[in-house]
Amino acid sequence: MTETTERADVGPPPDAQLWEQIARGDHAAFTELFERHAEAVWNYAYRLTASWSQAEDLLSATFLTAWRKRGEAQLVRDSALPWLYTVTANRVRTEWRASRRAVRLVARLAPQHERDHADEVAARTDAQRRLALVVAAIAKLPPSEREIAQLCLLGDVSTADAATLLGIAESSVRARVSRTRAHLRELTSEDTP
Repeated sequence: MTETTERADVGPPPDAQLWEQIARGDHAAFTELFERHAEAVWNYAYRLTASWSQAEDLLSATFLTAWRKRGEAQLVRDSALPWLYTVTANRVRTEWRASRRAVRLVARLAPQHERDHADEVAARTDAQRRLALVVAAIAKLPPSEREIAQLCLLGDVSTADAATLLGIAESSVRARVSRTRAHLRELTSEDTP
């Protein structure tokens, strides 16, 4: 039996094994990890921002961070995905704070005029509008609820994995998810899923 045949019988290596190879500078292992999780990270970034272009930028930034911090990640159940989600969410928060500062500065320097073309395009897409409402509501949540919403509700991370990642009991995560859902219902209209 050849080495290739043996590997095909075993299946793809787990993230933990790839991460060990990446820590040693293995570009092929990093490519495999990227191909395995890029779509999920992009989808998560899109759900956080409601913007295709921002999701693309966040995907790149997240994997750049993964390469720079190779070997330092805390994998949950041998999966790099929860760690990648955390990096993405942190980048979103950082960029959101920076954009809020820029918007305040522009508002002080020039009066607001008509809505720009990007706003009109976004307004035409109902699904994008609802997602933007949810993202805005999540931004208003207290930090602990916002983190739970980003991981469990937008990122589809299980309560067990979120508990491991956050270093708290799974029952605490379930309670936070329940409180967060109730709080989001209050912040959004009934027609927003």
